[in-house]
Amino acid sequence: MSKAKDITRKEILDKLRAQAPEEALLKSGVIKEKLLLDPGFKKAKVVMLYASRDEEVSTWEIINEALAMGKKVALPRCVSQAKVLPKEITDTDIDLEKGTYSIYEPRNSQQNVEIEEIDLVVVPGVAYDRDNNRLGKGKGCYDRFLKALPPRTTTIGLAFDFQLLDKLPKDSHDIPVSRVITN
Repeated sequence: MSKAKDITRKEILDKLRAQAPEEALLKSGVIKEKLLLDPGFKKAKVVMLYASRDEEVSTWEIINEALAMGKKVALPRCVSQAKVLPKEITDTDIDLEKGTYSIYEPRNSQQNVEIEEIDLVVVPGVAYDRDNNRLGKGKGCYDRFLKALPPRTTTIGLAFDFQLLDKLPKDSHDIPVSRVITN
């Protein structure tokens, strides 16, 4: 199964890298607006987001909007290859540093957020399918994190239209998201 996942992952990552930055920004704006109107996002008091990389759906405006709305915002800090630790942020200019894989993450000094507190998680992914299955970067740390979440926690994947496929290769340990939002 991992061979099929590797092929799909490479195809989508190539498309992400080939997408014009202006187009990605425009599509990200559409996705942001849809997320902000999502009933689960609107009622969530504690949200966990992630700091997007250049080729991904941009989450920076979403993070700042959530903070401006008075939500408690957590971002993941990779404490090992296999573990994601949610930490609270209040200011993207002060609370973040480049961490593992050169991804912005909360400084170690930031307050931990217990997973039981989190109402909604926006989950990074390379691709999704129509059954809300998710293909990540292949490390498995988000699958372990998603498995540990309480069942009441809503999980949402953000994807450009070409990242949403009819069917993804899937393993027994893969955890689907609650829903996927595209442009």
